Amino acid sequence: MRSMLTESPFPMDDLYKCVHCGLCLNVCPTYLQTGLETESPRGRIALMKAVQEGRVGLTNQVVPHMEMCLQCRACEAACPSGVPFGHLMEAVRVDIRDQRKDPILRRLLLSFFFHYLLPYQGRLYFLGRLLRFYRRSPVFWILSRLPGMVGDLQRQIPIIDKRSFRAKNKPFEPIGTVKTQVGLLLGCIMPLVQTSTMEATVRVLTHNGCRVIVPPNQVCCGAMNLHGGDRLRAQDMARRNVDTFLDADISALIVSSAGCGSTMKEYGDLLANDPAYSEKAKYLSSIVMDVTEYLAYLPFKSPTKSLFMKVTYQDPCHLAHAQRIKSEPRDILRSIPGLQLIEMENPDRCCGAAGLYSLLQREMSNRLLSDRMESVAYTKAEIVVTANPGCMIQFEGGFKKDGKKIRVCHVVDLLDEAYEYAI
Repeated sequence: MRSMLTESPFPMDDLYKCVHCGLCLNVCPTYLQTGLETESPRGRIALMKAVQEGRVGLTNQVVPHMEMCLQCRACEAACPSGVPFGHLMEAVRVDIRDQRKDPILRRLLLSFFFHYLLPYQGRLYFLGRLLRFYRRSPVFWILSRLPGMVGDLQRQIPIIDKRSFRAKNKPFEPIGTVKTQVGLLLGCIMPLVQTSTMEATVRVLTHNGCRVIVPPNQVCCGAMNLHGGDRLRAQDMARRNVDTFLDADISALIVSSAGCGSTMKEYGDLLANDPAYSEKAKYLSSIVMDVTEYLAYLPFKSPTKSLFMKVTYQDPCHLAHAQRIKSEPRDILRSIPGLQLIEMENPDRCCGAAGLYSLLQREMSNRLLSDRMESVAYTKAEIVVTANPGCMIQFEGGFKKDGKKIRVCHVVDLLDEAYEYAI
């Protein structure tokens, strides 16, 4: 059997760094929900070792435990031994994808999604128009009211904005002095369902002296392909983004999606074995910054407009655990006059979105979301603020299903509202 780590940028030794201390157990969402060792990082590493050592194969007794993992990487932040669990899980997913025979419908759908949709921005926009039309049709109205899986799946289809945020050949210019020139990642989901957030990101950056370039040739960051085991296509997408953004002559690459930022900061690892791209990818990774991280770095102008509202902040997994960014979003929120930030219990616990996880692991995803919504309810906040499109969609769907009128938004949305722009 081919070694499951042949396509991993990490050496085999990383699989044996785990000292079985168990500190990961108290932060793993699936372990906390089930109490099962096999649904913990420590248990999954034991299964990886068994597969690697030939003691067991990727059987129906092994694979479901790997697929139940959210890849939230909370375990990495808690691990004293520095086990790169996220990358080990990505390597396992490659083998699962290569060696397992999933049901034909699932294989076709994932192949279409990974190979023929995500790498092509134009097709994503076209799909967005189709989904917007579908959501307005009688078919959607009827199916969304059905009980069970059919109705749940309809309600998970996000609301597509009337207009989409698109790349431009001309940069967005600041009013006044240009302090720096930055690039902005479109991503695959945000331009379609969070257009206002992308526009707010541009306004906030230009208000802080940034010329913002949104190159037309960029593509999806490759995160969902990578997490789904499609490593080769993820590498292709990474190469295209490396070429596109290095040609743009930027000082920083700004990302408003925590999952995208996490992946792009690791392009150097993803393309480490590519002699033509390893150094270029490493450099691009070094200038990738989450928008909240970059605003704190500038530092950003203090907002002057008061927003009298109660908000709570949900840490996106790949911002808090993979990028270790926690204070910057909160500092931005606390800078807004009148705004009251109320911390929820376990704000860095996964909401269950995790890319395609909410579709492929619906039961666990819903359990995790219910837990988060209970924590939100306890704060009595009017607004849930986060910094990742998947988290925003997950919470919006949950509140809508429960009939709760709680607003969900990105950190930059509120900062944008608190700025008083010159006309």
